Amino acid sequence: MKKNLGKLIDVKSIVTLTLTAAFVVQTVRGAVTSGQFLTVFTTVIAFYFGTQYQKNNGEESE
Repeated sequence: MKKNLGKLIDVKSIVTLTLTAAFVVQTVRGAVTSGQFLTVFTTVIAFYFGTQYQKNNGEESE
């Protein structure tokens, strides 16, 4: 459990969560349309999980 929590608190995770929160706030305020939010959010999440997947695959092959 501590190991998983430690992995959650790394730079990529903090940036991803902060960016997500910022875009949610901007969308609720009406500064960003839902289409723009979806595009940015999908890109960020795909990048985050893509790098996590690549990192996990690299550890398994070694």
